Amino acid sequence: MRTFLDFEKPVADVFGKIEELRSAGDSSTVDTRDEIQKLKDKAEKALGEIYSKLTPWQKTEVARHPDRPHTSHYIARLLEDFTPLAGDRAFAEDAAIIAGVGRFDGKSVAVLGHERGVDTESRLKHNFGMARPEGYRKAKRIMQMAERFNMPVVTLIDTAGAYPGIGAEERGQAEAIARSTEQALMLTVPSVAVVIGEGGSGGALALAASNRVLMLEHAIYSVISPEGAASILWRDAARAQDAAANMKITAQDLLKLGVIDEVIEEPTGGAHRDRAAAIDSVGEAIARSLRELAGDDRSALKAMRAQRFLNIGRTLEV
Repeated sequence: MRTFLDFEKPVADVFGKIEELRSAGDSSTVDTRDEIQKLKDKAEKALGEIYSKLTPWQKTEVARHPDRPHTSHYIARLLEDFTPLAGDRAFAEDAAIIAGVGRFDGKSVAVLGHERGVDTESRLKHNFGMARPEGYRKAKRIMQMAERFNMPVVTLIDTAGAYPGIGAEERGQAEAIARSTEQALMLTVPSVAVVIGEGGSGGALALAASNRVLMLEHAIYSVISPEGAASILWRDAARAQDAAANMKITAQDLLKLGVIDEVIEEPTGGAHRDRAAAIDSVGEAIARSLRELAGDDRSALKAMRAQRFLNIGRTLEV
């Protein structure tokens, strides 16, 4: 069952006609294959036109699409011999962040990523990708392990933000995020982060302080959600579209601002329409970045990473 966004209505109508023809073809002797193919071509063209001029708010909707590939999908397709690692060795396991080691592009890597879940049961299990302090402490532990065994670190970012519950605050949410960010910055092994969906606030940055920060074409990355910004600026969350338009949250804007290093192209109509192709594109971009970083010595990687973040905002035109 396809899920269409509001701005995809023209495409939804065409797919509706395709389903009608398929049903008619099953119950008649008329060959409808040519007509169905024409409608498919029409839908593909319409998708290309729509997705070539998405607004920031529409990109936000695409980044949050329920069928978009999540961290678990990337791990399953890109990694061999993946071994999940759990727990922060202090309080508990946090399923909002998946962590472990595996083989990628023929080499051992440590992988960390937010997991939103794919259905009601798994979304509740993973807390919609919103990590608690133990999740960020687990991330810190895995990064320290990667440092010890000289393994590159790959992180996949897809969260609305860290979990804001009372229990999380009582257990030191802000401190845990800060420590995870600090550990990411202090690594002397290559690190690559990819924003695969929604990158929200410190909950995203805690895993994204890497040598290279990449973003999928229709992902978003921001200090606060458009709804949150609208609530603060205008005391009206309904003005989220206005906030999104002014926040520079898209991959294209962030590349110009120097916040990210590369935009990874998505299949026509978004990553959710061809998960395999989207994941393979991300895999190629990660492999390329890791190969480019492999020649740098460990102290240079750490210094390069620090300078990368210090440079953000220094060359903006007023």
